[in-house]
Amino acid sequence: MKNFFIGAILVLLIVFGVRYCENRGSSEDELAENTALLQEQIRNVGKLVVTEGTFSQVYSYENSKKFYLDIFSARKKALIIVNATATVAYDLSKLKTEIDEENKTVRITYIPKEELKINPDIKYYDVTQDYLNQFEADDHNKIRKRIEDSIREKVMASPLISNAKNRLISELQKIYILTNSMGWTLQYSDQDFQNSEELERIKL
Repeated sequence: MKNFFIGAILVLLIVFGVRYCENRGSSEDELAENTALLQEQIRNVGKLVVTEGTFSQVYSYENSKKFYLDIFSARKKALIIVNATATVAYDLSKLKTEIDEENKTVRITYIPKEELKINPDIKYYDVTQDYLNQFEADDHNKIRKRIEDSIREKVMASPLISNAKNRLISELQKIYILTNSMGWTLQYSDQDFQNSEELERIKL
């Protein structure tokens, strides 16, 4: 009888041991599958987010040179019309994340800055120039630089930047929705997000 109880206990221990190993293996498989899914979905978010705007402006340019003890002067001037396309882009392929499997946390460690590109279409009208002061390549380069600086200021003061940020946030919210649906936590700069709306207040 004693040997029977000992044998029964050994059988139970073996059964519980096998079940424990099976469950533990299943849990690890599930964790590995979740981690792989998270990595794949984050890679899918890693695209180029582009917001585009157009800006038009009219400029006047004038330059004069003095000759012969400032007795004579030679002038050149032009009316310049600019139609510029400006794009604000976030390259989310540069987004960096860490996956903490033990604590079921996805940490965003780096969000790329916006990239601003300006493509001005410059047309000259009413161009007048004296023989001793004509338009040269240096004039055109100087004009283009001033125009790009002016358009840049207008872009920064326009809704284009905030619109681009809103598109960036919508992409980051996809990561939050995924992590939240799997019982994971999304974190950035030591901040845990309790809902997707909190991402709208993220500081970039």
